[in-house]
Order: sequence, then structure tokens, then C-alpha cells
Amino acid sequence: MAENLFVVIRRYGPPFDPDKHLEAQMDWEAHRVFMNALEARGLARLAGPLQGGDEVLLIFRAVSREAIERELAADPWTQSGILSTTRIARWDLRLGHVG
Repeated sequence: MAENLFVVIRRYGPPFDPDKHLEAQMDWEAHRVFMNALEARGLARLAGPLQGGDEVLLIFRAVSREAIERELAADPWTQSGILSTTRIARWDLRLGHVG
């Protein structure tokens, strides 16, 4: 099955403390290790918080939306409620390249 690009929007939940830097949030190290492993496996291609709000943008390369949901369910920040997924949409990239 061919892999596609997906845009994933996640939102911070109540355990997230906006007065702390990301690195000072609960379970930061476990979340960091988890996300780095997704990148190393070629799944998470780009990721980072969107300025001026409470959302995070991720670009995934995956076979399906369900595959992404399964992967993110294991994120320590998903399990603690710091992040929840609000949208996953297939992305038809027309300009540029995501490795």
C-alpha cells in the first residue's frame, strides 16, 4: 500500500501549562523520545507548535489516517491529555517536496 502525506492538527489540553516552555511540560522527555522515534521511522516528517494559539502542526507520511491515529495513541502526551488530535487530512502537496 502506497504512503501518502497527511496534515495532522493537534490541540493542547488542560494538563498543558501555557506559562511553561515545552521542555518544562509534564512528560516532556518521554514525548520527545516518542516523536523522535516517529521521525526516525520516516512517519513524522515535520512537527511543531503554531504560534499564537494552542495547536500543533504535524506532517506525516503514512498509509492511512487510521495508521496515524494508532501511532499517536501511544504518545505519552496523548495518554496524559496534553495533546489531542483534532484533524487528520490527506495532503496533496503541489509545490515542493517532503522527504
